[in-house]
Amino acid sequence: MTTDLTMTQRGTAWLAGADLRPTRQRVALATLLVGDGQNRHVCAESLFDAARKAGEKVSLATVYNTLRAFCDAGLLREIVVDGSKSYFDTRIDDHPHFFWEDSATLTDAPADELEICRLPEAPAGAEIAKVDVVIRLRRI
Repeated sequence: MTTDLTMTQRGTAWLAGADLRPTRQRVALATLLVGDGQNRHVCAESLFDAARKAGEKVSLATVYNTLRAFCDAGLLREIVVDGSKSYFDTRIDDHPHFFWEDSATLTDAPADELEICRLPEAPAGAEIAKVDVVIRLRRI
């Protein structure tokens, strides 16, 4: 994989911050996710394609497993669209998203423009863990 040393260092530091062992595959995928310092939304397939284009020898199963490990470690936030498609966000704070139907892409929506005045009470024996806001967009 031909990347700038600083990008690899950023990916390695990201893993170290979550006490994840820096395997070759994890470092390669972390570098693709956060190496340039930008937040991004990826699905497993798009990250797999990016890894292959970067010359990494990694299987799609490894990408899925690594994304799951990153989520479990608190490094990524999983956003599920349509109950079947998962996107992984490197920005882990609570914020809304736009889902662009024509390109099947996810982008951040402006949180300061979103106002949720009230949520229903959780049923007995349950608590609200989080609220995901995905606003579906169609170009006109």
